[in-house]
Amino acid sequence: MQRTSHVIVGLSGGVDSAVSAWLLKEQGYRVEGLFMKNWEDDDTDTYCSAETDHADARQVADALGIPLHRANFAAQYRAEVFDHCLREFRAGRTPNPDILCNQRIKFRAFLDHARRLGADAVATGHYASVGGEPGARTLRRAADANKDQTYFLYTLGQEQLEAAIFPLADLSKPAVRRLADEAGFENFDKPDSTGICFIGERDFQGFLSRYIDSTPGAVVTPEGDTVGRHDGLAFYTLGQRRGLNLGGHAARPGLPWYVADKDMTTNQLIVVQGHDHPALMNDGLIAADWHWVDGRGPAAPIRCTARLRHRHVDQPGWLTPLTAGRRRLIFDHPQRAVAPGQSVVIYDGGDCLGGGIIETRLPVAGSPISGVA
Repeated sequence: MQRTSHVIVGLSGGVDSAVSAWLLKEQGYRVEGLFMKNWEDDDTDTYCSAETDHADARQVADALGIPLHRANFAAQYRAEVFDHCLREFRAGRTPNPDILCNQRIKFRAFLDHARRLGADAVATGHYASVGGEPGARTLRRAADANKDQTYFLYTLGQEQLEAAIFPLADLSKPAVRRLADEAGFENFDKPDSTGICFIGERDFQGFLSRYIDSTPGAVVTPEGDTVGRHDGLAFYTLGQRRGLNLGGHAARPGLPWYVADKDMTTNQLIVVQGHDHPALMNDGLIAADWHWVDGRGPAAPIRCTARLRHRHVDQPGWLTPLTAGRRRLIFDHPQRAVAPGQSVVIYDGGDCLGGGIIETRLPVAGSPISGVA
């Protein structure tokens, strides 16, 4: 892409997008900023502090001497991200809103809006990089393995990657903060955002209970012993330890409790003791809704590595096509807390090939659970 190209940077108010804009301007691009408002809350709390973030984005734009546009994508976000996540939670699965937001909002609604403003490309503060040639673009890991965000970007296809610039590909987070300080950005030491945007720092269960009815039920062991009560299966995820309130069982001292399964038919939450209990371990998984960066994906079994979560250490295994668009992944070593509804993302060395939505987990031999979501 020519350095004279018109690039619109998604300025979020954070330090990563700020430095991305600064780098592109230093490299000779014609740079403008766009602040996206993706969530509108009904209460007066400031968990998603859009106005504070907009003020930070404004300070960065003023320091750089670039225009700052503003767009409200809250309606699209609610319809295409939030409502989908609610359906998944109600079904007992664990969705990843950040992945869906990148697919539907940041690299669709934002990209379309930027093109209407005359942009040739868009840029964000994601830690990732684009390689390859036009029509055969690749999504590559960032140099900083700790910050690499390709897990969240695996749904991007050739159209999106052709129009995307990730200026932070070769930088570490400390280096980004130093550059922001040198550039005079007031947000150079702003803490990283944590949690899901529409929940923020709030209590997860407390927020979801505004949209999902509580359906209390029994907390049981795989053997059928009742050890407590839950508030609703939608509020728990596999591998969860906190919030179970199962302490103090004289007959079951010792190791902490973890969520091992959900029985949606009987409304029972199944728990086990011990971080590495066999019921928490899986030899593999079956996933559907695959998206491949090259638009096709492998037609035969391949040797690959996979991530089950952001910052999850890559796990080697074999990926095999099945029928109806599903694929089976068998790990070299059993993996803990494979959660239906989450994404499994596939890599070949430094390249992110794509990923799918976990549908079924394949328990280790002797596990007391079935693995069916």
